[in-house]
Amino acid sequence: MKKALISVFALTLLTAPLSFVQAEEDAHQEAGHDHAASGDDHQEVTGEEGEHKEDHGEEGEHEEEGEHEEEGDHEEEGGHGHEDENGGHEEAATASINAKQKELAGIEVATLESKHVDYEIYAPGELLTNGYTSYHVSPRVASVVLRRHVELGEHVTKGQPLVTLFSETVAQAQADYRKAFPEWKRISGLGRSVVGDQRFNTAKANIEAARATLLAYGLNDDDIGALKASGVDSLGEYMLRARVDGAVLTDEFEQGQRVEAGQPLVTLADESELWVEAHLPASSDIVLEKGAEAEVRAAGRVGVATVSQEAHTIDPVTRTRIVRLELDNPEDRFHPGMFADVYFRFKTSEPVLAVPETALMRGADGDWTVYVEEAEGEYEPVEVELGRSIGGLREVSGLAAGQRVVLRGAFFVASEIAKGGFDPHNH
Repeated sequence: MKKALISVFALTLLTAPLSFVQAEEDAHQEAGHDHAASGDDHQEVTGEEGEHKEDHGEEGEHEEEGEHEEEGDHEEEGGHGHEDENGGHEEAATASINAKQKELAGIEVATLESKHVDYEIYAPGELLTNGYTSYHVSPRVASVVLRRHVELGEHVTKGQPLVTLFSETVAQAQADYRKAFPEWKRISGLGRSVVGDQRFNTAKANIEAARATLLAYGLNDDDIGALKASGVDSLGEYMLRARVDGAVLTDEFEQGQRVEAGQPLVTLADESELWVEAHLPASSDIVLEKGAEAEVRAAGRVGVATVSQEAHTIDPVTRTRIVRLELDNPEDRFHPGMFADVYFRFKTSEPVLAVPETALMRGADGDWTVYVEEAEGEYEPVEVELGRSIGGLREVSGLAAGQRVVLRGAFFVASEIAKGGFDPHNH
């Protein structure tokens, strides 16, 4: 009995480990299956997560593209905004100026009207002697000044002695006349029939030639008549006399001075009428009719002159167009050599729209611009086309009568508009 129990106990001990091992192996296998299953589940989950990540990546790409597109759109919209603001569009090119700024900047605004315009054109000028009534007194042959008879500024009459000269050439001509005169007197007394034609004609030619020579040298009939007197022995002396009434404007000589033929000694001029030479720009296209009046201002005095002549060439020195006017000067208020301001007066034949030159400014694109007051203190630039120059005004098109235009202070308005359109980001 005891042996049997021992055998059973031993068998149990032998089989138990096997069962335990088998059970353990089964448990391991089962756990492996579970692990594999869980691995499969993990792979499935991992795959799903990968797909989720892939989807997320695609969504990220879409979102990034969307963000870029939005930023691009934003930049494009921003670009348009800057272009509208700074590109010179009318919506943005305005300026707001308060009353204080307006006063400090000296801004003047007026309503534009279409009307006839009285205007004047200025030209610098100079007063000159009337070349048709003035006279330069000069010797006809080389001479020496012996005596003067007039002073600078003195008023003289025609025939009055001015200066006494001496010349060897005149002395010879006087001697020739003194020889020819007695011969001619004797032959002319005998008559042509007695002396014959040849002798008569020769004597006549000699006296006429001698007389003509003396006249050419500046002597007059009284001087020549004095040579007929037998007691005259001062050959060579002769006088220069005034040929016109007028004032002595120059006397550039000294006693004892030797002067050459043609050298001016005295200038005489009738100052009751003077010339005014006005210098207009060569490009000026104004038409000045003969007899047109102009105001002349010189040395604080004012007179009225009339257009008499106009040169058909441009002055080579001043490169100006010269217009000559005649100025009556009965009271001797004006004098040759004075500088003058000449104002030609005109009136437009038809109503025009015109603004002062100070109202015109160059716009951002280089076009001429004026500034229109749309409301109190609100100014907007308007491009205009320029027409003719009307004195200090300029005819314009592109505006309508009744608009209020900045006449003065346009530069300040332009500056305010430029500051308003400034982009610090340089977009």
